[in-house]
Amino acid sequence: MKSRYSMVIQWSDEDELYLVHLPEFPWQHFVTHGKTYEEAAKQGEEVLETFIEMFQEEGKSLPEPIAYPEKPLKVA
Repeated sequence: MKSRYSMVIQWSDEDELYLVHLPEFPWQHFVTHGKTYEEAAKQGEEVLETFIEMFQEEGKSLPEPIAYPEKPLKVA
């Protein structure tokens, strides 16, 4: 499932894992992790799908996806 929700994946030296955060679902700081970036991304997508299904089953409104400008960002 492809969604418009954001996923932040960052390396943790302390845990020696990639940690996943879903900014539009802020009540969960880090929702999952992976030993590789690819594994973390896959796990994040699965958690995101679960959140979406849970909201729909409970009749709750989904959070609005974060919209970024259509123009590419310039790096200084």
